[in-house]
Amino acid sequence: MKYAVLATVLLLAAPAPAQEAARYSDDAARQAVSDAAVVEATVMVPMRDGVRLATDVYRPKDARGPLPTVLWKTPYNELGDNARTKRRALEAVRRGYAYVVQNERGRFHSEGEFEILGKPQTDGFDALSWITKQPWSNGKVGTLGCSSSAEWQLALAAQNHPAHAAMVPMAAGAGIGKVGRYQEQGNWYTGGVPRSLFFVWLHGVENPIRPQLPADIDAATRARVAGYDDLSPKKPAVDWPRQIRRLPVDTILSDLGEPPATFERFIARSPSDPAWRQGGLYHDDMGWGVPALWFNSWYDVSIGPNLELFNHVRQSRTDREASDNQYVVVAPNNHCQFAALKPGLKSGDRDLGDPSFDMDGAVWGWFDRWLKGDRRAFPASTPKVRYYTMGANRWNAAAQWPPARAQTVRMYLRSGGGANSLHGDGRLSASAPPAGEAPDRYVYDPANPVQTIGGGDCCNGGLVTAGAFDQRVIEARSDVLVYTSEPLTEPLEVSGFVEAVLKVSSDARDTDFAVKLVDVAPDGTAYILSDTIQRARYRDGYDRPTFLRTGEVATVRPTPMATSNRFGRGHRIRVEVTSSNFPKFARNLNTGGNNERESRYVVARNAVHHDAANASYVELPVVR
Repeated sequence: MKYAVLATVLLLAAPAPAQEAARYSDDAARQAVSDAAVVEATVMVPMRDGVRLATDVYRPKDARGPLPTVLWKTPYNELGDNARTKRRALEAVRRGYAYVVQNERGRFHSEGEFEILGKPQTDGFDALSWITKQPWSNGKVGTLGCSSSAEWQLALAAQNHPAHAAMVPMAAGAGIGKVGRYQEQGNWYTGGVPRSLFFVWLHGVENPIRPQLPADIDAATRARVAGYDDLSPKKPAVDWPRQIRRLPVDTILSDLGEPPATFERFIARSPSDPAWRQGGLYHDDMGWGVPALWFNSWYDVSIGPNLELFNHVRQSRTDREASDNQYVVVAPNNHCQFAALKPGLKSGDRDLGDPSFDMDGAVWGWFDRWLKGDRRAFPASTPKVRYYTMGANRWNAAAQWPPARAQTVRMYLRSGGGANSLHGDGRLSASAPPAGEAPDRYVYDPANPVQTIGGGDCCNGGLVTAGAFDQRVIEARSDVLVYTSEPLTEPLEVSGFVEAVLKVSSDARDTDFAVKLVDVAPDGTAYILSDTIQRARYRDGYDRPTFLRTGEVATVRPTPMATSNRFGRGHRIRVEVTSSNFPKFARNLNTGGNNERESRYVVARNAVHHDAANASYVELPVVR
């Protein structure tokens, strides 16, 4: 999906022989590929509607007999002379694989009109069919990639193409429409609140007016042109911190002179719009037919939906072999930054120790198991779930997610009515509140939203840097409610989905409620672990908006957070509640109108209740 992180994802940290390819300079990698592989550049592969997709094929020169194939499909400029692609291709051909890289339609030398995820249910299927018809193919294909190069794989897996033997989706959240408790429509929403990352991403990726070569140009000339001209217009730089504040939200790109395109179509949709079913998103009623090795990250944009999908696929049973062969690895890095998994990893302000993991060995062992039939390469005894526990700074293994030993522990939001800021009296307690406990009240002004600092995010033009950043500058605000436990006398591991239930009221017809889970160190540093948000109008379902009424207490259940963290001895558990998290999430203007088409806003006076009749709490999956 995201162009800003490509440089960090394309080299996977691993021991030899993968590290050997990674050590090559750009020129050396190109030469090594030339020595080791037969390269067919800019092959125009036809889709069923006649549109042709630009494709590079790498095959080992010393191959004997048909080859298994690894397919990397991308909207990015990774064909031609791309040195990172050369390194990946070198790893593949040295291991006895054909390696195919294909641009999505409407991108660079591929024909047609761009569509997010590149029509995975047709273009993806047709690409697999084309590969299996080649004389060098053994009929088995594995799909590989991170972000956009992973997300198109999800809807393809529902097609259960006979050649699709295995897949490795990394950070694939924007390929998920609705799964279980999450209805994010490809990360466009969280809890019904639009995320800003796609506003920026679409501006960088989509070019409705783009140059194209004549359709009848001969193959040799096309390949030659592709070697020095990627057909990609360069756009002027944008001051995103200024632009992201523009109202109405639906004019953020048109104000830059962009012609109407995907952004305008998507921003006009509600979270339950049937149009979300017409694209390339995966929905949980589509079935699943492919064994998968998932790679996800705690500080990614969509760790919750990714883990929910992993669980769903294991339980779907539309293809028993596929359901029985789902494995996931969850690391502490940011989106697609798996190359950072090495000693001394620091996320934001937090030292995360040594999260080294032989990713390349796992990936190629997985493909050897399913594409070459070598069961020893990826043993059945491999844990279904491998996850890194922050705070403890160690890898753990489990047969399921959350781990079977996780027990739900409820912690209540409590105060004397003054939980405003970290200097208030808010506390997180195992004891339920009594009758009559005063609510906490604050003012949410859309003109002065609470700033996003860290957490899970990506690909937003530098608006937000993901990671475990200290939240105290935010917690100093009076419009942030802060609830903190007593210092722990023993370490406490929280691994699983973290759910919040808030009893709220407002004098506005609609507003948002944002929640954070924070690990507070003995010195006061407040490391964000995860966050979530919920638009109040969607509290009873995305298909039936229900507005707030002054004086009434409503129940809001934000989509679950997900993490694995050990709160050390002397640490405290903290929960923040407020009504904005900007610029990660678009601001609610509080009018109850069409929020993304409005410029007018009203100030909301919001409250979180916590008495015997209206308890607010979080539920933590505690691993004993």
